[in-house]
Amino acid sequence: MKNRVRELRTAVGLTQQELARRVHVSSRTIISLEKGQYNPSLLLAYRMALELHTTMEELYCLPENKEEEDRAYEMEDL
Repeated sequence: MKNRVRELRTAVGLTQQELARRVHVSSRTIISLEKGQYNPSLLLAYRMALELHTTMEELYCLPENKEEEDRAYEMEDL
């Protein structure tokens, strides 16, 4: 899933380690999130949004991700 974790983390001046500590996960989890290799739980996404001074929708590009998923399902129906 597309996200803005790295962009917003660096904008607020946090390292991966600092963000990980603040949201109670390992720095490896933050690395995986930033690479789009892992989707967070709702609670983790909420914690990260709070720490990065944004919304979950903005952090995880939810409108864009929904549109991509909708297009993929439409293609399956053809």
